[in-house]
Amino acid sequence: MSKQLIHAGVDIGTTKVSVVVMAQNESTGAVEVIGAGFAECDGLKRGVVSNINKTADAIRAAVDKAEQTSGYKIGPVVIGVSGEHISTFMTRGIVTTRTSEIAEDDVKRLHDELAQVHVTPDRRILHVIPQDYIIDGQDGISDPLGMSGRRLEANALVVTGSASAIDNVYKCAERAGLHVDAVVLQSIASAYAVLDDAEREVGVAIVDVGGGTTDMAIYKDNVLRYVSVIGIAGQRVTDDIVAVLGIRNTDAESIKVSYGHAIGESILRDEHFQIPGVAGRTPTELSKSILCQVIEPRMEEIFDFVLARIHESGLSHQLAAGVVLTGGCTELYGSELLAQRTFRLPVNKGFPRGYTMDVFAREVTTPSRATAIGLALYSLQHHHEFLSDAADVQQPVQPTEQPPVTQVPEVPVHKKGMAQRLKDWFENF
Repeated sequence: MSKQLIHAGVDIGTTKVSVVVMAQNESTGAVEVIGAGFAECDGLKRGVVSNINKTADAIRAAVDKAEQTSGYKIGPVVIGVSGEHISTFMTRGIVTTRTSEIAEDDVKRLHDELAQVHVTPDRRILHVIPQDYIIDGQDGISDPLGMSGRRLEANALVVTGSASAIDNVYKCAERAGLHVDAVVLQSIASAYAVLDDAEREVGVAIVDVGGGTTDMAIYKDNVLRYVSVIGIAGQRVTDDIVAVLGIRNTDAESIKVSYGHAIGESILRDEHFQIPGVAGRTPTELSKSILCQVIEPRMEEIFDFVLARIHESGLSHQLAAGVVLTGGCTELYGSELLAQRTFRLPVNKGFPRGYTMDVFAREVTTPSRATAIGLALYSLQHHHEFLSDAADVQQPVQPTEQPPVTQVPEVPVHKKGMAQRLKDWFENF
């Protein structure tokens, strides 16, 4: 039986930790989800670790479930990061080519030059993404390989995060017994899971409304052009329900998921449901339409913030594919309808794609799992860039009768880059 090389993505969210394990069949190229695990988490606030022990315990619980379902010991992982500490800026790199024709070595040296951009000690570079190339003064070049020229330049978008926030993510993973191969911006990971090449080509904004943050990324011409993180998301909707109904957070979350609507027009049948009493008090009843009056203003506020960032990007008129919604909070009934009314653009719900699955279909084919799926896909496509050898660390913990899969084939190198500075601090509604 051949050795099986697996890839694991860990999405550390404000309300939950999601772990997805993937493998790729060398002969067929098929990517398969072979394990998944989820656990509640209250160790983060607005995407940033606030309690290392609670977060590490949640990671360990989710990883244990993923190991049980996959039959493999998880070692190296790719972890997502978010939070209002994320910022971007633009930079430029220049190299002189070794010959009159631009070769792979020249492009690699240019990328290395871009990665050496200076940041302050309190910042950490997450991604460097070339936007376009310039050859001997000729700009607007997307792929310089094989072209003639002696001077190669590139504009790049640099995505950075708080060094302390990123270090705390590493500490949580290490306490959970994991080795971190890479830390990836969550919106980029979600894009791996739910966007296709056509959408990236013509222009699309992906909006991931999670528990603590709303992450947004804009792609145009197959290049990441803009990212932003908004510190208001689904947990704020739950907080509003808690404040209005006077119930526990867990009950409010359950009611939001089961009966919540983002817009009144999506309610086809205005049913009544029971609200549990607190401390033995008598339960009461509420209608979906009344609950919607609590939820809709907050969802509208979230989408208004996103719209402002879309206009800020300067790309609002280049989104031919519109907006793709993903993340757990977008599973609210009517979220697409409200988004269409706010953005005045085509809106689609983003479901994870690009893999096969059998027993894990229900667990992983939802918008709330998009980031974890995308992190595993990122690991699969970039494993050759990591220092650790996953095949040496991740070993079977029990026999499996599934057909063997081996190391993944080569994939195109992920472009890395830079942009402008992120901003804003959000206050209560």
